[in-house]
Amino acid sequence: MIYPEIIAYFLGSIPFGYIVAKLFFKEDIRASGSGNIGATNAMRQFGTVVGVIVLLLDILKGVAAVLIAKHLLPSGSPEIALSAFFAIIGHVFPVWLGFKGGKGVAVAAGVFLALTPFTVLGALACFIIVVAISRYVSLGSLAAATALGISNTIIELKLDTPDYALLILIWIAVIMIFVMHRENIARLKNKNENKITFKKGNK
Repeated sequence: MIYPEIIAYFLGSIPFGYIVAKLFFKEDIRASGSGNIGATNAMRQFGTVVGVIVLLLDILKGVAAVLIAKHLLPSGSPEIALSAFFAIIGHVFPVWLGFKGGKGVAVAAGVFLALTPFTVLGALACFIIVVAISRYVSLGSLAAATALGISNTIIELKLDTPDYALLILIWIAVIMIFVMHRENIARLKNKNENKITFKKGNK
């Protein structure tokens, strides 16, 4: 029997930031910057282009996990949301890197892009506006996650048959993102969080 949750976990656990840094720069992305394997740290270390590539790859693995689950499972199955959750878990706790991965924002964007594309676009707009004004990626990520949770809750609760599995998944993902950003939140409060800068590359 094929378990889409297992497929989703291993897809989510592919550490693209780590792979790109090793393959093209012969470096361990975890050794510098924030120590994170995600797109923001990749951008800070290796430039904007590399950061965008890592971001897109992390989003795509989330999309792929959900599309595979939808292909293997009946339409409307709660296991689709469960598979999406395992994709996020895979990114945050990848087996290949001792269960120490990224913060889950990009892969969460990917799974919800496949599940609720219109509200993700709204969350993306929120992210862009917050980052453009504040220059804090962490603040933009937290704002986007919150916007996604609130907008989907409003939409689903207006339906005759709300997708409670989706809502549970969304709010678990939101809580996980806040927990994974706890150090960033502390730095934001202390006004010493690093602001994002865009550059061609430094390697």
